[in-house]
Amino acid sequence: MKWTRTLAVLLGLGVPCLAQTDAKAVAPGYHIVNKTVLGGEGGWDCLIVDPAAKLVYITRGSHVMVVDEVKHTLVADIPQVGGVHGVALDRASGHGFVTNGQDNTVTVFDQASRKPAGSVKVGGNPDVILYDRVSRRLFCMNGDSNDATAIDPATNKVLGAVPLNGKPEFAVADGKGTIFVNLEDKSEVAAFDAKTLKVTKRWSIAPGDGPTGIAFDRAHRRLFSACGNGKMIVSDPDAGKVVATVAIGNGPDGAAFDARLELAFSPNGRDGTLTVIHEDAPDKYTVVETVPTQAGARTMALDARTHHLFTVTAEPDTTPPAAGESPRRRRFKPGTFTLIELAPRQP
Repeated sequence: MKWTRTLAVLLGLGVPCLAQTDAKAVAPGYHIVNKTVLGGEGGWDCLIVDPAAKLVYITRGSHVMVVDEVKHTLVADIPQVGGVHGVALDRASGHGFVTNGQDNTVTVFDQASRKPAGSVKVGGNPDVILYDRVSRRLFCMNGDSNDATAIDPATNKVLGAVPLNGKPEFAVADGKGTIFVNLEDKSEVAAFDAKTLKVTKRWSIAPGDGPTGIAFDRAHRRLFSACGNGKMIVSDPDAGKVVATVAIGNGPDGAAFDARLELAFSPNGRDGTLTVIHEDAPDKYTVVETVPTQAGARTMALDARTHHLFTVTAEPDTTPPAAGESPRRRRFKPGTFTLIELAPRQP
């Protein structure tokens, strides 16, 4: 993941699906409903929504911000080792888990008190972390060691590692015991068994290149991989093949799928846009909206109960770099870190 990966928490309540007769007619009118300057130091990476607690967790380099989803107020700030990328939650244990890329660990914290509750040594440069409800295991995607570490959240013990033969990015569970993960440097998707920790399938997602964000439609079993070359690749994981290619914006580092609205999303950080894609049929997709957000807003989280989306960014600092500072390093104005909430005009 590029400097900022979830992991999305997708829960939904029964609401009517949109008609599929005319993709243009079902454009949901996504728009910004709230922008809140949170401030704080550090870059950013993954964010996730806890719909039950109405909280948004945002990783910020050396800490994790916990924000009230409705009020947009900071309710906690959890310090970490550094190089923070991903966060995951396990309701059964009441713990949260945060990846620390600087020392190759996962920090365990208590969700109620937000206090540290342990640490787990994992692979090289841990990035995205995912909780799988079927296996009741955590999976940490390690960018430098090209593998995924399996952790028992009840004991905080490492259960093994899955060799992936590629740099893992975002991952998603299918609800049946299989984990799908984008391999960014291979432009492939790998599938592995959450119990046996064995890779069961891998396939190319060409013409997509550099996949980061991933989302899954469980009803129709379709994967959505947001790629760095401006394409979202839809693939059939059972057949191991690409079924559709959709044009998106530049600089995505996240993806989501709203099963009730049958919409896929790509946050495009370089363009400062959100691509909204309607699923007309399992193998047919139409871009229905390109919504302005703000440059740098490249990761996202979805609350599928409300259909609201959350993304984050900050204002760029255009002053000349200081002596000895890399001119390529991204810099942002202090105190401008912002949470952006988007919602549809219907239903």
